[in-house]
Amino acid sequence: MGCQTKIAEQIIDAGADYVLALKGKQSTLAQEVEQAFIDADARDYANMEVDVFESIEHSHGRKETRRYTVLGDLKGVSRQHLWKGLNAICMVESVREINGRTSRECRFYIGSICTNAKQFAHAVRAHWGIENSLHWTLDVAFREDESRLRDSSGRENFAVLRHMTLALLKNDKSTKTGIKNKRLKAGWDNIYLADLLMRNSLLEAS
Repeated sequence: MGCQTKIAEQIIDAGADYVLALKGKQSTLAQEVEQAFIDADARDYANMEVDVFESIEHSHGRKETRRYTVLGDLKGVSRQHLWKGLNAICMVESVREINGRTSRECRFYIGSICTNAKQFAHAVRAHWGIENSLHWTLDVAFREDESRLRDSSGRENFAVLRHMTLALLKNDKSTKTGIKNKRLKAGWDNIYLADLLMRNSLLEAS
């Protein structure tokens, strides 16, 4: 759904909290949040409302250390008033060590969770878990990683089609098999394909 002011407002109005990743469409906001952390770090977070949580994971020869920092000082965020409930800016620093090679990544977020780094870590990890599961399914069932599409519009359009198709196949309870086999069956069996599309049309109409 992306990081949008209306979405933040809807979440707050529903009585919930949000943690939203800062991406390209919010480049100015992302730059402000990054600079705010640079300034805070230079001052060693002195006299600031800050919370930090760190996790270390070992898996299949890989070590990943994640440091979650939540800062309640929003002085450097000029557009904070546009985001309902915004009371924290957040950062994840990831360090991965695989076969003697080390890589680092830094991501920035905004949130309404006050300075609660553990809650922030839980929200981010849950989101990544869902994304990783979805990516795995798309790769196995649709061989997405093997796609040779180079045109950006084509990639986006096919990504939408894959997600729509995945939703159709997941909603099908008549066939006791995996997503990949359902996709193949839909390609081989026109009756099954028509049934999938018809049942989806009925669900949308109901």
